[in-house]
Formats: sequence, C-alpha cells, structure tokens
Amino acid sequence: MIGLAYALKGEIRSILKTMNPKLLETVSGVAVYELEPGLLAYLGGVGKVNAAMSTQLFIDRYHPDWIINAGCAGSFADLPIGTIVLAKDFVQHDVDTTAMGDPIGLVSTVDKVDFPTDETPRLSGILTAQGVAHETGRVATGEVFMTKGARAGWVAETFSPMLCEMEGGAIAQVCFRNQVKFAALKSVSDRLCQANNAEEYFNYGEAMAKLNEIVVPFAKALAAQ
Repeated sequence: MIGLAYALKGEIRSILKTMNPKLLETVSGVAVYELEPGLLAYLGGVGKVNAAMSTQLFIDRYHPDWIINAGCAGSFADLPIGTIVLAKDFVQHDVDTTAMGDPIGLVSTVDKVDFPTDETPRLSGILTAQGVAHETGRVATGEVFMTKGARAGWVAETFSPMLCEMEGGAIAQVCFRNQVKFAALKSVSDRLCQANNAEEYFNYGEAMAKLNEIVVPFAKALAAQ
C-alpha cells in the first residue's frame, strides 16, 4: 500500500474532483482518503510538527509500504518554474545543536544530518518511462517560508540544497525510524529565496493540479512493480 502525504486540502483539490475518493476518517485533524484500493492520501498540515505527527499516525493505522510526499517547493537552483524534482535526500536546516559539539543539522536522536530517499534510480526510471522530465536533488526543510535574505543565503551555502520547503524532512525522519520506504516529488513553485528572482512564482492551485497528474500515475506504477 502507498500513502501520499500532502500538507493541505487545497493540494489535492484536483484529485478530489477527478478521482471521487472516499474519506476514510479524520483523526486528530488528519484526513485520510482512499483514492483507490492500495492508494491512500492524507493531509498532515503545514510544518514539521504537523508532518511528523500525521505521518506517524498514518503509519500506525495503515502500515504503508511507501510514503510519497507531494508538494510545491522554492528553488535555490536556476530551475524553470514548474520543474519536477525527485528528491534524493532531505536535510533540516533549522536543527542546530552545534553548541553541544554537533555538526549543523544533526538530528541527534538518530545521529543523521541527511535523510536519503529510497531507491532513487529506480523511481527516476519510472518517471522517465512515463515521459516525465525531472531533476534529482537535495531538499532542505525548515519551519520558515523561505524568501531572499541572509537566512536563505546561509541555507544555500551550508547545505547546498536544490529546493526548500516545510514538511519533507520531517516525513523522511519518521519514515526512517519506522523503516517505511520514502520518496518525494516536488514542483518548483517559486524562486523567492533568490535575490535576482524575487518576484517569480506561479499559481499554487495550478501547480498542484499539474503535479498530481504526475504523482498518481507514478504511485500506481510503483505499486505495480
């Protein structure tokens, strides 16, 4: 079984309109939908705490083989708006216990800075076979909507990410601790963290509708292998 992890209901509006999913339950504010047998989606909320809590809840109740995080992200790289990115790993840029002698970004509970996604070459192959042009890169997660400034420059220099967003790193950490396979597909929604592209972004609803046209067939192909 595969679970699709989203932050907000608006992100799956196109799925709700086209697939006629069944709302299975809402637990502690987390709505879980059955899109079709073996393919579920849950709405965890914005930010790392919401993402972690909802993912653990979903794992405990539904025991997925895979969780795929789908969403928009800002780009540190010179990627066109709408570019699809398959995450290769996640870091959490707002974790800092360097005062205790730790490396920046270290999650001490598991002694890891980077949380790799699973079977990236295989998943990239699925996308390629489906005719989906995509990039592969690192994603930085933190409790901030990233815009240009000193913080964005520091994150770019310290972690060398391709993208930044607010949930994926927490989901990756929870999946790692539960030994659940994890992947993430992101659509570049903006380059607000780049000083020279500060006004460049696109419609969020359209972005997610286009991403969902890719995510659902991708998940079905993964389940079929």
